Amino acid sequence: MRLINRHPSRSGGLMLLVMPFIVLIAVYFTGSSMRLAVNPDDKLLPAATQMSEAIKQAAFTEDKRTGEYLLWADTVSSLRRLGIGLLVSAALALAAAIATGSFPLVSATFSPFITVVSMIPPLAVLPILFIVFGLDELSKVVLIVIGITPMIIRDLHSRAREIPAELWVKAQTLGANSWTLILRLVLPQLLPRLLVAIRLSLGAAWLFLIAAEAIASTDGLGYRIFLVRRYLAMDLILPYVAWITLLAWLIDECLRRVTQWSFPWFGGAR
Repeated sequence: MRLINRHPSRSGGLMLLVMPFIVLIAVYFTGSSMRLAVNPDDKLLPAATQMSEAIKQAAFTEDKRTGEYLLWADTVSSLRRLGIGLLVSAALALAAAIATGSFPLVSATFSPFITVVSMIPPLAVLPILFIVFGLDELSKVVLIVIGITPMIIRDLHSRAREIPAELWVKAQTLGANSWTLILRLVLPQLLPRLLVAIRLSLGAAWLFLIAAEAIASTDGLGYRIFLVRRYLAMDLILPYVAWITLLAWLIDECLRRVTQWSFPWFGGAR
């Protein structure tokens, strides 16, 4: 049998799935033990006991200054900003994609503008956002919105333009007006793609969130990472990075399951 046609069994697939993680963990702790054997005070690759102690301190010990459990307080702050940014971006992108995908006059007017805006590096306008919106929550949310909305609009617009012309003709032949076409034809095609586009934008959304928190914030996962870096506290930074990765994966998995449950006919939900 050709290698291209070979597929793993259920148990073999599970082993292949966990293998990269096992290798990564093994390589890390091997390197950590070697460095610590040479220099017990080495901070670059902390041991598991050091990281567990740092997490215990951050997650289960009250901070003396604020009285909060820092890990959970940071998580709530970051997820709140991320959630608001994603919801606003989704609403704006859906409305814009419906307009540009349904009305040729709107598409001719705004599609080139959206394309140009999507090319602006969001982090380049971060100082402008801080000047205009201040250093509070609004500027951080706006950065997420500016960073991911144009790309989601372009993705949804492409999906709207892929709707076969025959469907438009048949619906209008049956007497559908513009609003009926939007509600019964365009919207059902865009909603599942919107969830997929949000999943694809999650990495960028986290990037913009952490960048904003690192520069101007008093809480949040990004703020904490950049706060402790001055002390070379890798025993806390690495678990925080792993925690952010886990949160991002959980959000992605939830969106995937929602897409499968709500739109089982949509192939892109897998």
